[in-house]
Amino acid sequence: MKLTGGGARGRRLLAGRSPGLRPSSARVREALFDILGARVGDAEVLDLYAGTGIVGLEALSRGARRVVFVEVAGRAVRLIATNLERTGLGDRADVLHEEAGAALARLVASGARFDIVFVDPPYADGFPERSIAAAARLIRPGGVLVIEHATRRPVPAGSVALLRPGRTYRYGDSALVLFHRDAGGAPD
Repeated sequence: MKLTGGGARGRRLLAGRSPGLRPSSARVREALFDILGARVGDAEVLDLYAGTGIVGLEALSRGARRVVFVEVAGRAVRLIATNLERTGLGDRADVLHEEAGAALARLVASGARFDIVFVDPPYADGFPERSIAAAARLIRPGGVLVIEHATRRPVPAGSVALLRPGRTYRYGDSALVLFHRDAGGAPD
């Protein structure tokens, strides 16, 4: 597993071999960052259900100001920390070792806001509608929520009611769907 762009492009990362750990493929990551383009530079990013942390690490490599990683599995948290150290990007990152719902509740209560929120829940666990709804509340005006999901399980429409739906991009059995907060809209 290696970074596909930015200042740390080509840097090899530890991938980990834990059951249920499914890093976003290089093809999906490259497509994601092509879609996001310049908005990544200087952005504050939330990588929810971070797993290996590859998406957040890619954002840091491409110039994100700060990334908050949220992951419940201890092995994955240690893997993220190791990869942050290996890349030298750890000074712009926070790693929260907790369940997504608890982390989201704390972030919402603290008034945290992000330009980009990336959500990649485990495909086998179904769709975490409550977590998606809470994540939508963290988007700054002009920001974007990106959900990676199995193509066979579309995003339930009601889970992102605060945001305007954007395009869906399909890559094999993975899909990326974007939701936008209009620039004039205030986060709840």
